[in-house]
This record gives sequence, structure tokens and C-alpha cells, in this order.
Amino acid sequence: MKLNLKQIVFTKLNTAELLDVGVYDTALLGEYEVVVKTAVSNISNGTEKANITGNPNISICEQEVFSFPRYLGYSSTGEVVAIGSGVTTVKVGDRVVVYEGFHKNYNIMPERKVVKIPSDDITYNQACVSYISVFPLAAVRKTEVEIGESALVMGLGILGQCAVKYFKVAGAVPVIAVDPNPERREQALKSGADYALDPTEQGFSDKVRALTNGGVNACVEVTGLGVGLNQALDCMAKYGRVALLGCTRDKNFTIDYYRKVHGPGIKLIGAHTAARPFYESAPAYFTTRDDIRSALDLLRYGRIEFADLIKEVHSPLDCYEVFYRLATDKDFPICVQFDWSKL
Repeated sequence: MKLNLKQIVFTKLNTAELLDVGVYDTALLGEYEVVVKTAVSNISNGTEKANITGNPNISICEQEVFSFPRYLGYSSTGEVVAIGSGVTTVKVGDRVVVYEGFHKNYNIMPERKVVKIPSDDITYNQACVSYISVFPLAAVRKTEVEIGESALVMGLGILGQCAVKYFKVAGAVPVIAVDPNPERREQALKSGADYALDPTEQGFSDKVRALTNGGVNACVEVTGLGVGLNQALDCMAKYGRVALLGCTRDKNFTIDYYRKVHGPGIKLIGAHTAARPFYESAPAYFTTRDDIRSALDLLRYGRIEFADLIKEVHSPLDCYEVFYRLATDKDFPICVQFDWSKL
């Protein structure tokens, strides 16, 4: 079977194009590879904006030399159309989540990066959010929040909204969501937050402390900004835990670590999604595959939903306009998807 491949490519600064990128013959498929016909792919706002706008500080390892073209789109869903001879976890016809793939009509992936969707009741659109959602899921796990402890989420993009949902599922109470954008605060209340606060209001940290009997036990910091972390630390209870999920591409941090971290015994926990085990899960440290399975099971049994986060769905043919908005509009919607059946 020969497949004509089409892919969204960042061809130059602030520019995305849908391009023909060749023909793939499934006869060349490796023993442990899977071909997935894409149904839906999800934009990851922070990562993809950093790439299309030429942010040089995008690598967690070292500053890389930035150049185009660039190929993004690591969260998608679709149907398996071909498998290698050694593949055992999925079969042709299965509906699956693909992680670390591309905005592409067909993704050719190693078997380990394809996870079967366990129920036909889970839509492709909701399942497509599951991979992105495991970034904050890992952060929530790392706070080791206990039932009845208070929780704070700083920053309410898609990762923050998912963190709110996972804190609620984990039994945190109250769950306090924080963002200066009133629409995102309103969404957080729909996502399950008990309170949604504006961090720019006077007395913000005092209000949080009043709502939590003296301070927050567990926090996921998603802004990646020094001011966000500084404000979160002002809200923490003694021995509180702060998971640093937001990518700190701005290196200008000025924090009184002695009084805000050292003295009260605060734990600052690196929570980049890459900081997780590769093969075997352990308490607070799940593999990506196991976290995706957890997200899908929570969807399957009605403990969580992502449909309320999906604000726009477009044809890949509209990629130029969509990504230009992402690059230039500070109020770009929290979750935008491409429906590849609209090609």
C-alpha cells in the first residue's frame, strides 16, 4: 500500500504550510512499526508557539541553533492501517492515541508510541487531549497530594486546566485556579476548581491563605514565569510541594529562596514531562504509556472529561491562519485541533 503523505510544516518564522512530503510504501514498514491514519491532531500551544516564533530557548538540554523548517504536532489520534510483523499491542482497525508524532495525515510510529483507545465511547477529539494531559498528570503525581489537602494551579492554559481536573480526581480540596484572564478562570470553574482567582488583585496571597487555613499543600506551577513561581511560594503552607511544570524559557528569576523555600521547607520539584521513567512505573513516577492509559480510563469511566477544553476544530487546510494566530494572539484558545477528515 502506497500512501501520499501530507504534513503541516513550519517553513519560516510565523508561517505554517500544509505540504506534500512524499510517498510511503507500507512494504517498507519495520517489524515493530505501526502506520496510523490520523483522525485528529492537537496543537500544544506553548511548545508550538515557541517553535514557530523562533524562540531559541526551546531545548531542555542546551540552547540549540534555531532553523527552519520545523515539524511539530506530537499529540494525535487515528486508526491503525498497517502493522509490522512483530507488533502485538494493536491491530489493523484499532483506534489509537499517537504520542510524539506529527501534524500529518499518516504517522509511521514505533509500537511503543501508540496506545489503544479502550472504548468506542471515547471520541477521537477527547482522546487526542490525553497525551497533552499527562504532562500535568505527572506534575500532580509528583506533588504526592493526599485526599483532603489543598491545591493551587498557577496558569490556566490547557496544562493548567488539566491539572485542575486531576487535582480534583485525586481528592484535593479546595482546588484553587489562578490566572489573570477571566475567561480562563471561568473555564477552570467548569473544570472543577473550587475557586478561580486573579493573581493581579491586591491581597492575592492573603486570600489564598485564608481559603486554605494558612497555606497551600500542593501546587502545580504552569506559567513558567518568575513572577508566577514567586506568587505561588507566597501561598504555600509549611512543607508544601511545588511541581514546576511550565517551561521556564524566561531565565530572569529573582526569588528570596531563604525565606520562601529554605525556611518553610518547600519542595521544588522538576516536572517536565521528560523527567519520568521510560520502562517501568513507580509511585509518583509513571511512564508516559501508563499515564496515557490512566487518562483514557478516567475518560472511559466518566471521572474526567476533556470535551469542555476543546474550543476550535479546523481543517489542516487552514493551518496558515491558525498558526499565525497562535504566533501573534496572546489570547489564542486553550485547545485547538485539526480534523484530518476535512482534507
